[in-house]
Amino acid sequence: MNRNRFLVASIACSLLGLAAFVTGCGRRETTVERGNRDGILHVSIGAEPADLDPQTVTGTGDAKIIQTLFDPLVGFEPVTLKPVPALAERWDVSDDGLNYTFHLRAAARWSNGDPLTAQDVVDSWRRILTPALGAEYSYFLYLLRGAEAFHKGQTSDFSTVGVRARDPQTLEVTLAHPAPYFLQVLLNSPWRPVHLRSISAVGNPYLRGTKWTLPGALVSSGPFVLKEWSLNRRVVVEKSSTYWDRDRVRLHAVHFYPFDDIDAEERAYRTGQLHITWAVPLSKILPLQRERSPALRIDPLLGTYFFRLNVQRAPLTDVRIRRALALAIDRDAIAGRILPGGRQPATTFVPPLLDGYTPPLRSAYDPAAARQLLIDAGHPGGRGLPPIELLYNNSEILRLVAEAVQQMWSHELGVQVRLFNQERKTVFASRRSGTYQVVLGSWTADYLDATTFLDMWRSDSGNNQTGWSDPAYDALSNQANTMADPVARAAVLAQAESKVLDSAAIIPVYFDTHVYLLHPAVRGWQPTPMEHSDYRYVSIEP
Repeated sequence: MNRNRFLVASIACSLLGLAAFVTGCGRRETTVERGNRDGILHVSIGAEPADLDPQTVTGTGDAKIIQTLFDPLVGFEPVTLKPVPALAERWDVSDDGLNYTFHLRAAARWSNGDPLTAQDVVDSWRRILTPALGAEYSYFLYLLRGAEAFHKGQTSDFSTVGVRARDPQTLEVTLAHPAPYFLQVLLNSPWRPVHLRSISAVGNPYLRGTKWTLPGALVSSGPFVLKEWSLNRRVVVEKSSTYWDRDRVRLHAVHFYPFDDIDAEERAYRTGQLHITWAVPLSKILPLQRERSPALRIDPLLGTYFFRLNVQRAPLTDVRIRRALALAIDRDAIAGRILPGGRQPATTFVPPLLDGYTPPLRSAYDPAAARQLLIDAGHPGGRGLPPIELLYNNSEILRLVAEAVQQMWSHELGVQVRLFNQERKTVFASRRSGTYQVVLGSWTADYLDATTFLDMWRSDSGNNQTGWSDPAYDALSNQANTMADPVARAAVLAQAESKVLDSAAIIPVYFDTHVYLLHPAVRGWQPTPMEHSDYRYVSIEP
């Protein structure tokens, strides 16, 4: 071997050794990189899902999963939010806006292969209106003629409710009053059909707790099917082979992860475990903005963070005390200095972003007036008032807001506040049962109309959960439902909002934005201001 051949051979051996070293000691492939290759999207949903029953869940994170599993009658165009065909391939609307005829597509199938029929829709809507189910969203369906009377037990004859299957593919719906937003309402989880036959196979379909939403039992209609639900670990959905629009679906699977710890969630994103986070630690938002990170998303959101006050529990039975608490909150400090990310102080419940509605003018921060109200109630400087219990679920943002309000009420009013932090499911259970004094939470619009916020405070709303009711409020709400003039209707709704704000059964704090991290490999991600996502449009391009 001459010198040159020996040199070449030595170099070759060295390169082979280096390659072997790199291969043996190289970086391990991340979850996101595998997801990019295999078409699997990894998403955080905040807290552990309470359930996957479209008719009983109320959490936004739960709804994210349901949007992959259950198809609506009517979908939406991601940019314009215009209603588009989904399970219904077309529909007709009467001139008076009361009668809708939906023509279901013949190709619509349940995940077990059964045809999805108009009778399935009728049976589903009967289920949510059955009082025994205790569905918080049952009042949503009061849009149907006769639904309220059936739900309240005034009749047991479901044929009086305005929904009928004319044949397997034709659904006839009659509304109690014109609702221009009706097609948008159908996008929400409570209206999405469920497969009653499979629910009946494992228990009573009209009671909560029937174990039909577990892998192997859940029969769905959407672009994905449930494959795994590991408690406090992940929920896995995979592309459905029976879905009518399966050729459009480009993802093979979506893995949803619960994260109670927002810092752990951010680390999971940074280390390649997540494509999309639920939120961003507050300390990271401004640095990410300064460096113009392409991963940072701040999306507009029709959402309000607020306190519910249990008006049935002393001392909050006194409206003067409730109003004092409302006036002693410095919302500018909370939204502007404590919470970066474009959030705005809220003195009303309905966000100002909602077109066609002008919320009533309200006082924001007036500690002097708040102190006078406490004096009028016989508690100057907070004397004689027992500590108030403030409940919130696991969240960095909720903790900071709760601590800030605790200090404000103590400093301005002399009111002692005890903070209680629980899992989200436990907080929701306490709210439903009324075993709380003050609870911090949020509400995101379900459709683009003020009633998505204001119907909550009707006496018959399952989402009220404050113990407050006012016949005058209900009357204004009913009056608005009969009005065709949008300007006059908005004015009546504003009067109704004034009543619930005057009662201080709720205390708005700030209008939210959605601040999160999105991996650049994700394409077609177009959420709406109501937090609806159509996963048919989503793909991954490494």
